Amino acid sequence: MKKSLVILFAATLGLAACNTEKKGPGGLLYKIHKSGGKEKIAEGDIVKLNFIQKNEKDSILGSTYDNEQAQVFPVGKKQYAGDMQDVLTLFGEGDSATFKINLDTMAAQTKQPKPEQFKNDKYIVFTVKVEKVFKKGPKEVDSTFQKRASDFFQADFKADMDKKKAAEPAKIKAYVEDNNLKVQTSASGLQYVITAPGSGVKAVDGDTVNVNYTGRFTKKGDDKKYKVFDTSDEKVAKEAKVHQPGRPYGPTKMVIGSTVPGFTEALKLVGKGGKITAIIPSKLGYGEQGGGPIAPYSPLVFEIEIVDVIKPKPGSAPAAATPVAPVAGHSANDGHKH
Repeated sequence: MKKSLVILFAATLGLAACNTEKKGPGGLLYKIHKSGGKEKIAEGDIVKLNFIQKNEKDSILGSTYDNEQAQVFPVGKKQYAGDMQDVLTLFGEGDSATFKINLDTMAAQTKQPKPEQFKNDKYIVFTVKVEKVFKKGPKEVDSTFQKRASDFFQADFKADMDKKKAAEPAKIKAYVEDNNLKVQTSASGLQYVITAPGSGVKAVDGDTVNVNYTGRFTKKGDDKKYKVFDTSDEKVAKEAKVHQPGRPYGPTKMVIGSTVPGFTEALKLVGKGGKITAIIPSKLGYGEQGGGPIAPYSPLVFEIEIVDVIKPKPGSAPAAATPVAPVAGHSANDGHKH
């Protein structure tokens, strides 16, 4: 065997060894993909993590990457060997790892049944990246540590928000170009494509519309598809794994003026039977605070079909519209207030 092949073979074995799953306490399994070489996390540290949560079938149940917002939280005292607090002590700042928490151990130790979504699973799986570990200094009093941590993470959060705000125009531009859309842009900044103008009178403030809709982010997920965060189409909801049992699907009634500004504007642009794709910048959507699954400064894409336009009956009071705050503070599924 040639020397170069021997070296390559040895390197491959070394890589495989690094990726070997290790056993931890309480039936825990884990492997470190990359080590930052820093001091390990300890109880009382404050950590900033990005993570993807999956079941054993590899279905994604949650991800900080979807809303581009890492989670910050203090590391508490472990309740039992192999729980979430315990597993974090295996890692340090800069580490990326995958770990599997044993659900049978969790059920036995907490004396609680497995969560319904994991009843047929043995493990809950996390892939994490430890972005920051904030440690208490030697002999540092709690109040000083908490103040120092608060100042740091507030500044860190502001820096993250500034990046998101600055990146928003590029996200919209990339979405338009990637999908080869011939958009029109209104005075407000709404970008849209009318695929069917519809017929009849268009809706105005106070009218009620019956609509089919699907809302997506402008960023692709791990599956290389634009993630759906809300839809009135049950089939789309199931395919996108955002289905909510018991929720009514199908055409949804909305009062013009009760939704976020960009969605309201889009509803007025086509008549009954009309279809429109609306790309809503955050200033016309959920703004600098976001809501539910929608992160701050998130541009959104809605595919909308106007099934019907319902005018108020003559002499009747117009339907009350929910006022839209400058920053919408509700989730996409909160009363369909898009």
